[in-house]
Amino acid sequence: MIRWALEQHPDLRMPSAFNLNGVVLLDLAARAGYRGEVVFVDTGYHFPETLATRDRLAARYPGMTFVTLQGGAHPEDGQTPPDLYASDPDACCAVRKVAPLQTYLREKAPSALLNARSRDQATTRADIPFVEAGGERVKINPLAHWTRERLEAYAAEHDLPVNPLYFDGFLSVGCWTCTRAVRPGEDARAGRWAGQGKTECGLWAGDNKL
Repeated sequence: MIRWALEQHPDLRMPSAFNLNGVVLLDLAARAGYRGEVVFVDTGYHFPETLATRDRLAARYPGMTFVTLQGGAHPEDGQTPPDLYASDPDACCAVRKVAPLQTYLREKAPSALLNARSRDQATTRADIPFVEAGGERVKINPLAHWTRERLEAYAAEHDLPVNPLYFDGFLSVGCWTCTRAVRPGEDARAGRWAGQGKTECGLWAGDNKL
């Protein structure tokens, strides 16, 4: 499927937050011949382990170009009020995560995005198809039907550099301000914005989705 995507969309781009799904997709994409950009948005609130995972992946896949947007972001950079993540997490995500990526996409104007979402991550993703048409660009989801068990097995088989927080129960790692470990029986994204009635950052759902 990734080879097909490369044939149909030579300008393909891959956004990634370097979670388990993203790490597996990076390896699959490299094997399929992807040599484009891997785009990461540094909100200023990422765990050090996430940034270290990014660096390990960049070293492992030198054929890809790893792009960090808002690379100088930090909690005191004045982009948002210090407590916005707690009082209005949607607004915080909109400024620190969605806006930088949307600006990048307007500039690059790729016809398609390769992304790592899968159906079993959360109920909000239960119907993700392999190819999402419509809108400004096509979204290609090669891992749509992969289970967490299959992802873990692939990562172990190929000795992939998975974010170490994953093994502490952080099955989906976002900003440290809004992420906790997942409890037994919860879905993989239950630790994101827990208790705030929020399940998506706004990249893949909502008025400003990609």
